[in-house]
Amino acid sequence: MDSTRGGSGRSTTSGPELGTPRLSAGLVALAWVTQFLVGTDLFVVAPLLPDIAASLHVAPARTGLLITAFSLAYVVASPFAGRLSDRYDRARILSAALVLFSLANVATALAPSFGLLLATRVVAGVAAAATGPTVYALVSTRAQATARAQVLAVVGSGLLTALWVGAPAGALLSRHAGWQAAFVILAAGTCVLAVPHALVWRSGRTTAAGHTAAVADHDPAAGPPASGGRRGGGVVAFAVAVTALWAFSVYTLYTFLAVALHADGRAADVSWLLVVYGIAAVAGGQAGGRLADRAGALRVTGVALALMAVAEIAVALVFPTTWALTVALVVFSSAAYAFFPAQQRHLVDAFPERATGMLSWNNSALFVGLSLAGAVGGPVVHSYGYPQLLFLGAAVAVPAWFLTRHRPAGRRPRRPC
Repeated sequence: MDSTRGGSGRSTTSGPELGTPRLSAGLVALAWVTQFLVGTDLFVVAPLLPDIAASLHVAPARTGLLITAFSLAYVVASPFAGRLSDRYDRARILSAALVLFSLANVATALAPSFGLLLATRVVAGVAAAATGPTVYALVSTRAQATARAQVLAVVGSGLLTALWVGAPAGALLSRHAGWQAAFVILAAGTCVLAVPHALVWRSGRTTAAGHTAAVADHDPAAGPPASGGRRGGGVVAFAVAVTALWAFSVYTLYTFLAVALHADGRAADVSWLLVVYGIAAVAGGQAGGRLADRAGALRVTGVALALMAVAEIAVALVFPTTWALTVALVVFSSAAYAFFPAQQRHLVDAFPERATGMLSWNNSALFVGLSLAGAVGGPVVHSYGYPQLLFLGAAVAVPAWFLTRHRPAGRRPRRPC
């Protein structure tokens, strides 16, 4: 009899399979720094666009294509990178992706023309698509079941910290050393990180170990995990559609917040409000991870989406009053980013046989929602105003909440003939 099973047939295992390396604080720190550097690369481009435009003699409006190229490359490449990572050694895939990411950033700094710069951002997007989900899969499949979402939240906070620390630091560096300096430093950092990632995740083929641990420890609220084969594409799309809707709702508010404040004559409030937003996002992510481990991932995603929708409406209503706007933003950001580690835990638990692939699809869905928020939000703000855009974002969170209430549990394991 399998010693990891109790008499009821449910798993009683509380951690990764014997022989799998324990998830030490050092491994979590390594994963956090990786997410911070990759996140800084993503977020630093926006504040550098005016300098890039002046340096390469292109219209500022055209430089926005750099963000679009990165995002589209990420969306397209991420599912393929995740599938590759699940089939082969995750640590080697991650190290190779970090080296490619470094080369892309060196090429970005040296690009003599806008066309070549655009190409380097495509390569960077492809490399980033293989880093984030693989990092999440490596730590989540080694974490204790009672702390899996907490670990995901801690590692994910590296990405959020890049939003309010890494990107402003890169912009400050650009003023004194040129915009190329930021990409050179990022290239050096990610290249150095490739070495420990290749060495510290030793367990043979990481997919097998991660699979065993996730199957043993999956969240009962997520439904039974698959017995091995693949779930249908429709179930996968349903699982990550929630993330796309969530991202649309979140980034309609965030993307155009600074624009709206400038238009309202409160440009001086932009910097500190974004810092407050970022700190609340980190705190919300940590709280969401802890609650997901204790109360169940699906329950946390539903509550977070509902609170987020209410808070987004509140932001729209109190936008003219700065102190009230600050309070509403804290509530919104905390609720919004509590969703993400809970969603990640749900996907790892529900799809243990291809954790990296599902996290890759999840990140692709995030970028789809983010891109749609930018594409739809601009015309809406121009024609109707920022508060009306927030009402739209809140409305989109409603079907996302509905999907969390009616997710398919997936296929039950077939009984042996």
